[in-house]
Amino acid sequence: MNPSLIPLLADSMKGTQVATVFEIVFLLTVLSLGPLILITLTSFTRIVIVLSFVRQALGTQQAPSNQIVIALALFISLYVMAPVWQRIEADAVTPYLNKKINAEVAVTQAWTPLRSFVLKQTHQADVAIFLRSEKEKALDIKDAPATALIPAFMISELKTSFQMAFFIYVPFLIFDLVVASVLMSMGMMFLPPALVSLPFKLALFVLVDGWNLLVTSLIRSFE
Repeated sequence: MNPSLIPLLADSMKGTQVATVFEIVFLLTVLSLGPLILITLTSFTRIVIVLSFVRQALGTQQAPSNQIVIALALFISLYVMAPVWQRIEADAVTPYLNKKINAEVAVTQAWTPLRSFVLKQTHQADVAIFLRSEKEKALDIKDAPATALIPAFMISELKTSFQMAFFIYVPFLIFDLVVASVLMSMGMMFLPPALVSLPFKLALFVLVDGWNLLVTSLIRSFE
């Protein structure tokens, strides 16, 4: 081997090692931010809150358990976010793994479909809260910076989930009031109304196929 080529090969190997280190650091950063992204930039927040309110409205205490509620919310979120993940994979992940784009471009292209999803679910009034200057407030919601768009999206998700929870909670509350009134008229004041109404609420929920209606409504709320 030509001795003059040895320094060139050493520099090439050194550059490759540095690039590999940066790729590992980038990958670890993305993985560490995974739970935060799941909570703040997906449909998970709305779904888990609504499911939790349904459990409270039924009065079943810890049935289904927190683990089941979170697991169900996670899989529904994966279904809802599937088109977004597919676009991210096609536009950012695959080109980056094939070394067609660098990490900075990959992050930008991954944010684009995610931003479209966030914009669709965010209210203009919520974005205005996080815009500082008058110039920023004059911007259209599509031009809002990520620092304003992400917290606004979270507030919008909380608002929407509580609205859905209200319409779910009211029928069960009325049912509890009717049962309490019947027990009072029968002189059974010391019998807890929730204890009597629980089997009837469960029977009603099963008869109307409540889980099917609930999950269908949650999925359609993101369309």
